[in-house]
Amino acid sequence: MKVIVDAMGGDNAPGEIVKGALNAHRAYGTELVLVGRAAEVLRAVEACGETTLPSGVELRDAAEVVEIADDPATAFKKKKNSSLTVGLTMLRDGLGDAFVSAGSTGALLSGATLVVKRVRGVRRAALCPQIPVLGGRAVLCDAGANAECTPEYLLQFAFLGSFYANRVMGIERPRVALLNIGAESEKGDTLRHETYPVLEQAGKDGRIHFIGNIEASDAMLGGADVIVTDGFSGNIMLKSLEGTAKFMSRELKGMFLSGAKTKLAALLMKEQMAAFKAMLDPGEVGGTPFLGITKPVIKAHGGSDAKAIQNAVRQAEAFAKSGFIADVEANIDAMKLPTV
Repeated sequence: MKVIVDAMGGDNAPGEIVKGALNAHRAYGTELVLVGRAAEVLRAVEACGETTLPSGVELRDAAEVVEIADDPATAFKKKKNSSLTVGLTMLRDGLGDAFVSAGSTGALLSGATLVVKRVRGVRRAALCPQIPVLGGRAVLCDAGANAECTPEYLLQFAFLGSFYANRVMGIERPRVALLNIGAESEKGDTLRHETYPVLEQAGKDGRIHFIGNIEASDAMLGGADVIVTDGFSGNIMLKSLEGTAKFMSRELKGMFLSGAKTKLAALLMKEQMAAFKAMLDPGEVGGTPFLGITKPVIKAHGGSDAKAIQNAVRQAEAFAKSGFIADVEANIDAMKLPTV
C-alpha cells in the first residue's frame, strides 16, 4: 500500500507532518509519497536524521499551499499546484492508495468530491470520526460536512457508518442509532420524523442493525456503534465532546497537583491517567475519513503532531485494505430512496 501525504497541510507542516509520515514508514513499512515544496520537505527529512529519502518514500514537488484563509470551495482549483490538489490528483490517477492531509477541512472535502469523486449514487460525502464512548469508540456520521440534510442523506450515512464500523473497526454487527432529543420514535424535528421510518425499514430488511433513536448522553455511554445525524448537530456534539475532554483533563490535573497526598495519588495512578488521556486524544486515532469518496481520504487534525500523523497514515492504510468502498458500491441501490 502507498499513502500520499500532504506535507504542507496543517499548523505544524512540514516538520511534524514529515516526521510522523517517516515514523509510520519505519513502524509499518508503509510506502509514502510526500507532496509539498521540495526544498522544505527535504529539510524536514534531514531534521529527522535522514540524509536522503529512505527506500519506499517518494517526493512530489508542489510549489503552492492551500492556506487556512483561502476560500475552501475554490482553493484547490485556484491553486492547481498546491500540495492538496496535486496529492488528490495523484490519488485519483492511481498513483497511491490513500491520501492524508491536516490542511483545510473545507478545501479537502471540496477537492475530494470534485477531483477524486464520490461513489456513484452517494449523494454527499460524510465526515465520520471515531469518538470515545464508554467501552470503546463509536462512529459519528456526519460530524460537519453537511449542515443541511435530507432523510436519504441520513440513510446513506447509516450505511456508510455501519460498513466502516464493520470493516475498519472490526465490529461484527454495528448498532446504528439516530441522534435525537429523546429515545421515542415520535421525538425530534421534521428531519428526524422523516428519517426514523426510513432507517427502521432498512433495519427490517436486514441491511443495517437499527436500534432506534438515541440521546447524546446515552451515546456517550456506549449505547450505539454508529451515531447518525446531520452535520450541524454532529459537529456540535463533536465540539462539545472535545471541550468536555479538555475541561476534565485540566480539572483532574489541578486536583492531582493540589497537595502532597494528591501528588502521591497521581504518581500511583500514572498509568491509568495516561490511558485515560490517550482515550480522549483524537491523535490516537489519527484522523477522520470522508466516507462516500471513491478512494480513502483521511482528514488529520489541523494541529496534528508527528504521533497523530503516524496514526493517520496507519489508519489510511487500514482503510485502503478494508474492503469498505467495495461494500458501498455493492449496496448502493439499497442506499437510495424510491423516486416519486
